[in-house]
Amino acid sequence: MASDSSRLKLIVTGGAGYVGSVCTARLLEAGHEVVVVDDLSTGHADAVPDGARFVEGDAADATASLLGEGFDGVLHFAAKSLVGESMQDPAKYWHGNVITSIRLLDAMRAHGTPRLVFSSTAATYGEPERSPIPETAPTMPTNTYGASKLAIDHAITSYARAHGLAAVSLRYFNVAGAYGRFGERHTTETHLIPLVLQVATGDRPHISIFGEDYPTDDGTAVRDYIHVADLADAHLLALTHARAGEHRIYNLGNGTGFSVRQVIEACRTVTGHPIPAEVAPRRAGDPAILVAASDRAREELGWKPERADLEGIVRDAWRFTQERKALGG
Repeated sequence: MASDSSRLKLIVTGGAGYVGSVCTARLLEAGHEVVVVDDLSTGHADAVPDGARFVEGDAADATASLLGEGFDGVLHFAAKSLVGESMQDPAKYWHGNVITSIRLLDAMRAHGTPRLVFSSTAATYGEPERSPIPETAPTMPTNTYGASKLAIDHAITSYARAHGLAAVSLRYFNVAGAYGRFGERHTTETHLIPLVLQVATGDRPHISIFGEDYPTDDGTAVRDYIHVADLADAHLLALTHARAGEHRIYNLGNGTGFSVRQVIEACRTVTGHPIPAEVAPRRAGDPAILVAASDRAREELGWKPERADLEGIVRDAWRFTQERKALGG
């Protein structure tokens, strides 16, 4: 439990979503006071942790109306985040992500709110030439989602320099796993582990492997999987390490890559289900390997992933999946 001197009053936008709910739970456990703002377009009201005040509304408008109460910081998770949709409906992403975030920054400036932790993404790097990927890698996003997040990062940098905001952006790689009763409940699921687990629950006949001719050990694409609770812990550390007038950017990943076939095999081991897999053509724009270099977060934040075992990550996700299945949702 945090002492009164270290207890922060915080707003979490998107706190009814996957990462936002886990982060809110961890903040509450650390003794902080949390108000969750979420429009429930993709989040779930019952995912808001007990102990947090919940305000349903737009991330910018609702937050602006609250900031006058006096807050120590904002953790901004609310976003549109489907890569395919971002290419088909870019306006939804430029308005929903970028313009909303600019309005949020303006509200924070108007009320003198000192800290911001922003949920960014590895999609800002696009298709990097080398791996592991450091924060110094060129940012060349290949989709509108990644481009919108990069635009927000640029905006935060300029606001921090001009107005003294203490800001940290955390660029996630593949977030997975669950924490207590909080886990992935996406209406449109695009992440590999929950998709594989849907085969084990009988909700999907097989899992598709998109390409088996990549220059990797088993021919399938390699990704860096980070446990959602480790990710949340990085946000708590970011709050305490943010410095006025600075915008720091950190990659968050295990630093270890697992192939699609390795993930499927881990799911088979954990669930005891055969999980049929079918090979399909490569998807355009899918890099062979995406692994994070998280040295900066380790050195500057004192962060390290504590739950790096792939089967452990899958086991937590599977427990959550079974619990939700039993509840009928």
